[in-house]
Amino acid sequence: MNKTALKADLLLIVTSIIWGFAFVAQRVGMDFIGPFTYNGVRFALGSISLIPLIMYFNQPHRNQPTRAQRNADRWVFILGSLAAGSILFIGASLQQMGMQYTTAGKAGFLTGLYVVLVPIVGIVLGHSTKLPTWLGAILAVIGMYILSAPDRLGQMNPGDLLVIASAFFWTFHVLLIDNLAKRLDPIQLSTAQFAWCALYSLIAALVLEQPSLEAILQAAVPILYGGLGSVGIAYTLQVVAQRDAPPAHSSIIMCLEGVFATLGGILILAEPAGLRSLGGSGLMLLGMLATQWDVIFGGSHETK
Repeated sequence: MNKTALKADLLLIVTSIIWGFAFVAQRVGMDFIGPFTYNGVRFALGSISLIPLIMYFNQPHRNQPTRAQRNADRWVFILGSLAAGSILFIGASLQQMGMQYTTAGKAGFLTGLYVVLVPIVGIVLGHSTKLPTWLGAILAVIGMYILSAPDRLGQMNPGDLLVIASAFFWTFHVLLIDNLAKRLDPIQLSTAQFAWCALYSLIAALVLEQPSLEAILQAAVPILYGGLGSVGIAYTLQVVAQRDAPPAHSSIIMCLEGVFATLGGILILAEPAGLRSLGGSGLMLLGMLATQWDVIFGGSHETK
C-alpha cells in the first residue's frame, strides 16, 4: 500500500470514528433540549461550516455553460436540494426522537441498516442483486432482532422502532443523492440540503418544543460536535480521502460507524455491553459487509 492510499485510509478511519461518536453526542444532547431543536441548530452549523469549502473549490471553469443550461441546473439544484433536505429531515427526526429511548450503540447499528437496504431497494430501480446481498440482508435482520427484540411480547423499545424507520429514509436519501451527485456539486448540494433540514427542524422545534437559549448553551458541546464535527469536519475528511481511497474502503467505513457508536456508548455513557448486544451488533456488521462483497473482492462499485 503506497503512502497516498495509507493516508486516505487513515482519514476514512478518523471519519468513521467521528461519525460513530456522534451518536453519543446526539444521545447526550437529549438531556438538555428536544430532538428538533438539536437537529435544527446542528444542521445549521453544519451547513454554515461547509460554506468556506464552497468558496475554496468554486473556481471559474474554462467552458462556461449557456444561460439555458445555468437555469436548468439552478432548478435541479433548488428542487433536488429541497427533496434531499426533506428526506434528511424526516430521517434525522425519527433517529433523534428514537435516541431518547435507546442506546447510542444500538442506534448506530440500526441506522446502518441502510447499507443493506440500498442494494435491495435498487431491485425496484432495475439494479441486479446477487446472493451476497441477500445473505447480508438475512444476517442483518437476525442481528437486528437479537439487538432490539423485546424480552417479552409487547415490550418492543419504541426508540428502536423509530431508528429502524429512519433507516428506510436514509436509504431513500442515499439513492436520491446518488442521482443528484451526477449533476450537482456535492459540497454545494450538502450545504443546501443541511440548510433545508435545519429550517424544517427549527420550525418544528418552535411548534412542538420550547427551545431556549439557556438550554441550547447547556447542550453546546454535543451540538458543536454534531454540527461542526460530524457534519463539517467529517464530511470534509471524507471528500479529501475519497480522492485517493479505493471505493471498497468507503463501503467498509459505512459499516464501521456502528462499531464506534457502540464503543463510544460503552466508554462514555456506560451503556451495557452484554452478550446479546454484542452478538446482535456482530451479526449486523457481518450482514453489512456481506452486502459489499462484490465491491470488496470484485472491484465493482455502485456510486453512493
